Amino acid sequence: MNVIETPQARCKAAVVRCDITPPVGIYHRMWGAALHDRATGVHRPLFATLLWLEPEHSGGKDPTTTEPILLVSLDHCILDRQEIQSIRQTIQRSTGVASEQVLVTLTHTHGAGWMSRSRSDLPGGEMLGPYLDNLAKQIGDLAKEAQNSKSSAAMVFATSRCNLAAHRNYFDQEHKQFVCGWNPTGPADDTMMLAKITDLSGRTMATIVNYACHPTTLAWDNTLISPDWIGSMRQVIEQEQGGVCVFLQGASGDLGPRDGFVGDTQVADRNGKQVGFAALSTLATLPEPLTHCQYTGSVVSGTRIGTWGHKPLSAEATQRLMDWQWETLIVELPYRHDLPTIQQTELERGQWQDRERHAREQADELAVRDARAQVEQRTRQLTRLENLVSGSSYPLEVRLGILGAAIWIFVPGELYQVFQRVIRERFSPRPVFVTTLTNDWQPGYIPAASSYGYEIYQEVIAATAPGCLELLIESISRRIRTLIDDGMWSV
Repeated sequence: MNVIETPQARCKAAVVRCDITPPVGIYHRMWGAALHDRATGVHRPLFATLLWLEPEHSGGKDPTTTEPILLVSLDHCILDRQEIQSIRQTIQRSTGVASEQVLVTLTHTHGAGWMSRSRSDLPGGEMLGPYLDNLAKQIGDLAKEAQNSKSSAAMVFATSRCNLAAHRNYFDQEHKQFVCGWNPTGPADDTMMLAKITDLSGRTMATIVNYACHPTTLAWDNTLISPDWIGSMRQVIEQEQGGVCVFLQGASGDLGPRDGFVGDTQVADRNGKQVGFAALSTLATLPEPLTHCQYTGSVVSGTRIGTWGHKPLSAEATQRLMDWQWETLIVELPYRHDLPTIQQTELERGQWQDRERHAREQADELAVRDARAQVEQRTRQLTRLENLVSGSSYPLEVRLGILGAAIWIFVPGELYQVFQRVIRERFSPRPVFVTTLTNDWQPGYIPAASSYGYEIYQEVIAATAPGCLELLIESISRRIRTLIDDGMWSV
């Protein structure tokens, strides 16, 4: 082999960002164990980052595949379905791009607070509606800005490694149950997918970081609005690379930071630096776009030296980097047979509310915290149950894309790491970007079948039945393979 090809792509792109930090005093509680309701300050600002992508030419067999893709990354944990729909519709009105082409994904920081109008009657909740209304407007304006600034661009893809993410299902010997916390012996996917986007003069426009790790460094003791570790990660990369860092959350359902569930923002910043430096160590090795590495022959010195150099791609090779194909795949995921009912959940919540009132009367702070956490768990379960699609299964909407050499998968919900592991193995050496929490956080967690029956948190609250993650893996894999075999996506 005398030529080494780096996976790349050519397209038109624009990247823009705005500050979406909520006001201090807004409802902030995200954790059942939290004793506060309102945010008391800001650790780091929250951002909305919008990446506009469209084909460089009119390639693709289906004319609809020439439409742009608008990727919106928001520093929030979860947003109600209607809020995401509002954002997509606002973008459609401001740009004329169909809302189906808009992918709204969440970084999943638990330091942003729960931004739901259903919490409007709680302390600080009166600020939620105005904030969310303005959020949609901000992003609509952002999309118009991107539409007016798009230009020809090149993308270079790479794979890096980072061991911040750790397995987070640990067996507590004292209580004889699994807890959600660092499991030092559990498997953890350390894969980090990177994409560097430059204009044709070589200026860095954006760096995409696709990594799977819950942003749960900061927990119930934190009262500050925060992007968690993602904030310092972006700062590290942007200071070195220039441009804007776009973070895409991977399949992190069973992954979280080794050092987490604290109130110290310095720990969050340290975790972010670890991810940022890991990304930079690989970004520093990337070649110039639209080149490949080629053996150029030998030179006689103290011995015969073999030399390599970076050479421009041929016109034919450059044309292949313009591959562009996107489609939507619906996968029906059966609900579990023992899914709780709304009536049962309301009854349990009422019982725990009574216990909380009694604990307050007794001034028992520990009992108040425990009862309040149980009330919060039932409230969240009600939210999940009320937002599930009726019927016996959940129609999960998957967005599949090809951009140059890379495969892109966008899915709602929170998936276990095995999802990205298996698909990346099957389509290696192609880069595969896996982004969760896209266009909806329902149906919530989708765990591996092997984790059911152990009273693990993610499995206990999962709405879908055992085997759904495996069904999703097979459905997506077969569709990608069919597209490749049919020649719609080049190999």
